[in-house]
Amino acid sequence: MAEVFYVGVDVGTASVRAALVTRDGLLKATAEKAISIWKPQPEHYVQSSTEIWQKCCTVVKNLKESCWNKAAHFFDLPDFLSWKATGSITRSLCTLVCKWTYCPPDGWDPSFWTSIGLEDLLENNFSKIGSATCSPGSPLAEGLTPEAAGDLGLNPATAVGASLIDAHAGGLGVIGANVQGFDLPCEGLPITSRMAMICGTSTCHMISEQPLFVPGVWGPYPSAMVPGLWLNEGGQSATGRLIEHIVKGHAAYTQLQEVPFTGTNIYTYLNSHLALMANSHSAVDLLGSNLHMWPDFHGNRSPLADPALKGMVIGLSLSQTLDDLALLYLATVQALALGTRHILDAMREAGHDIRTLFLCGGLSKNLLFVQIQANATGLPVVLPNQTEAVLAGAAVLGACASQDCRTIQLHLACVFFFFHSFYERKYKVFLQLLSHQREYQALMKHK
Repeated sequence: MAEVFYVGVDVGTASVRAALVTRDGLLKATAEKAISIWKPQPEHYVQSSTEIWQKCCTVVKNLKESCWNKAAHFFDLPDFLSWKATGSITRSLCTLVCKWTYCPPDGWDPSFWTSIGLEDLLENNFSKIGSATCSPGSPLAEGLTPEAAGDLGLNPATAVGASLIDAHAGGLGVIGANVQGFDLPCEGLPITSRMAMICGTSTCHMISEQPLFVPGVWGPYPSAMVPGLWLNEGGQSATGRLIEHIVKGHAAYTQLQEVPFTGTNIYTYLNSHLALMANSHSAVDLLGSNLHMWPDFHGNRSPLADPALKGMVIGLSLSQTLDDLALLYLATVQALALGTRHILDAMREAGHDIRTLFLCGGLSKNLLFVQIQANATGLPVVLPNQTEAVLAGAAVLGACASQDCRTIQLHLACVFFFFHSFYERKYKVFLQLLSHQREYQALMKHK
């Protein structure tokens, strides 16, 4: 019998990626194409859906320009790609519920669209934005159209599953992993004891649960990631982007670029440099005793939902050596991990019982970032041995659509936590930084 593969496609901020995934959850091959990003003015970013489809298909096409009145349909990107692949205008509940205010089983709220001056979207039972919906992974139409199949180099009628937003595909790719035999606190408990973290340019914190409202955390969304379950979605606006900003903006970055390291990236080098500074990997965390950061350089998404918050750093000196760059990098990683703890505290206060973190995304490949997430939160971290969990999650959708319901099983690695007392104290400093910033804001409002 011929070997069966599932194709996972992930459209991220900077690139389109695809993977061949076996029934055993192994990635046989991956491919990646960069996506252009235009910045027409400060804080405005533009991408082309046309180019995204071209990169998915590796062919060049031009779509006709259109305007609001001529548009037949408005799609979120995942549904647009599904439509291009299958011709189906059925929308995924993931995109409509999380991004478009759709709330099953009642559906659209006409009063909302009327109140914002878009009452024309009510025409034909909301056909322009979606009158037919389905759960993620549901088979769409008859699978790939002949045209799309030709573009993609696949067989016509290959099953296509209703899509997930990229971060949600990562959550699906890790949160259901079999953890038996690892002695984890979530073993034998419902999936609701787990939180998936998709760590990249920004970070999403996800958990499927009964409907619980958490201040500053998006949701709860019904059937947005796992059919029949609810989703709360916390997040940090800038994680990988913040680390890059701090490292590349430091005076010693040019010195770092001149270091003759091979086979690693700059962050692996910085991790090793910190270990040398501490004389052992186990003591790296303690180097952050006198340098503290509040990481909201781009505002706070969760759990405060406050775009006015800014970044703060306490403990700087006049020194600008490579050691100082490494310490500031460490302080950034620690602050981001304490931000995760802040989100966890809000979720627990609302009724969630989270026992284990499941990480994926680009930052999950940074072992120091992963270890400090465990240390700062006091929770074990689970990593898939297959580093592309977003693609694996996308392939799960294809498996569901093909009616092949056998499990795609990911192999795991676990990271346990240390330095509990140290991070208890550092978290108190973290919360005081927030309190102080708000005090300063209030003081400066007085004339």
